[in-house]
Amino acid sequence: MRLRVEEFRPRAGRYAFRVVQPRPALRHTTLSDPMRDWGYLVGDHDGLARLAGLFSFAAYSPHTVVHVPLRRSVPRDYAPGVPVDLVLAHQSLGLRPSVWPALRRGLTHGVPRTVRTDERRTARHGSAWEELWERRWDRLPRAGRIRPAVHARTLFLSGAHTFAAASLRIGLGPLGKGADKGYDVLSASLTTLLPLSRGRGTELDVGFQAYPPLAHFRRPGRPARRRRRTAASP
Repeated sequence: MRLRVEEFRPRAGRYAFRVVQPRPALRHTTLSDPMRDWGYLVGDHDGLARLAGLFSFAAYSPHTVVHVPLRRSVPRDYAPGVPVDLVLAHQSLGLRPSVWPALRRGLTHGVPRTVRTDERRTARHGSAWEELWERRWDRLPRAGRIRPAVHARTLFLSGAHTFAAASLRIGLGPLGKGADKGYDVLSASLTTLLPLSRGRGTELDVGFQAYPPLAHFRRPGRPARRRRRTAASP
């Protein structure tokens, strides 16, 4: 999969970072703060498809920070809680959320780039993680899970190959009926990829809502149908 991004090289103190943002922005995708109540990531076909690719890219890019601005997206019909942006960082990078405000101020004068993802590698690693999860999900090592944190109205997810499992889940498509009518339907859940706690753990679900017009609706993963040209078509 090829993803169009904008690349930045901001600095925080003595250190420089590589940060990429999807280009264009995911205007019809929103995310609510999972640390306050219940996290909900809801998007249309384009948003979830590109998010799945960005998770795949983050899984194998230890020196790159993926920043997905979502706070200024078009509001969805059902998006509870406080809207936040999303940052994906490989756990080996050791990026601290407290550094993010300084990096965000440096996101100027970006350079257009194209990055690639390896779907076969993502499917292989993501499926292997899912097999471990099916055996005994509550005994998976903490180091293998995605670690969440919220700072400066941004949800930080730190992980590695578990990002590949998240990519596969996001790319599943809607699981409920009514998606072709524009209803918000459950697509997946990333809750079991997050750390466990003795009390109430962090919840992060994924929803799908097609953006109107709905005449050309198709489920994620299905090839697009090209409209036949008519005599009046250019």
